[in-house]
Amino acid sequence: MALDDLKSAVPDYAKDLKLNLGSVIGNSDLPQQQLWGTVLACAIASRSPKVLRELEPEAKANLSAEAYTAAKSAAAVMAMNNVYYRTRHLLSDPEYGNLRAGLRMNVIGNPGVDKVDFELWSLAVSAINGCGMCLDSHEQVLRKAGVERETIQEAFKIAAVLQAVGATLDAEASLAE
Repeated sequence: MALDDLKSAVPDYAKDLKLNLGSVIGNSDLPQQQLWGTVLACAIASRSPKVLRELEPEAKANLSAEAYTAAKSAAAVMAMNNVYYRTRHLLSDPEYGNLRAGLRMNVIGNPGVDKVDFELWSLAVSAINGCGMCLDSHEQVLRKAGVERETIQEAFKIAAVLQAVGATLDAEASLAE
C-alpha cells in the first residue's frame, strides 16, 4: 500500500506526521470520493513529488475517472485562484476588489462531479496555498449545502498533514544530495 510506503519514508523525528498521516487518511470518516479526491488535490498542491508519486495510484484506484480529473482540476484552478485572490486581499488598495478578474474558471461551475466534493477539494487546496478569501468562500458554500464543520475540518486536516509530510520529505531529499 502506497500510504504505508509514504509513512515509512517519514523520518523518526517527524513521528507525529507519520501517525497523523495514518489517521487522517487511513481512519477518515469521509466517503471514498471525498477522501481520495481531497488526498489527490492536496498531494498535487503540496508540490512534493514523493507525496504525489506515492498517493496518486491509490487515489486513482479509489476514484472514478470523472472524480480523478475533477480533483486534478480543483488543484489546478485553485493554484491560480489562490494567488489571484490572496494578492487582491493583501493589497491595501481596495479598488482591486472592484476590478473584474477576467480569468477563466469554468470548471468551478461544471466540475463533472458533485459540487460539494469539488468545493471540499478546493477548500483543502486553498488551505495549503493560504488564501483566506478562497477558504471563506468555499467554506460558506459547503455550509450552505449542509456540510458539517467536522467534514470541512477533515479536509483541511488532510491538507495540513500532506503539506507537512511533503515539506519534510523534500527537505530530507535535499539534505541527502
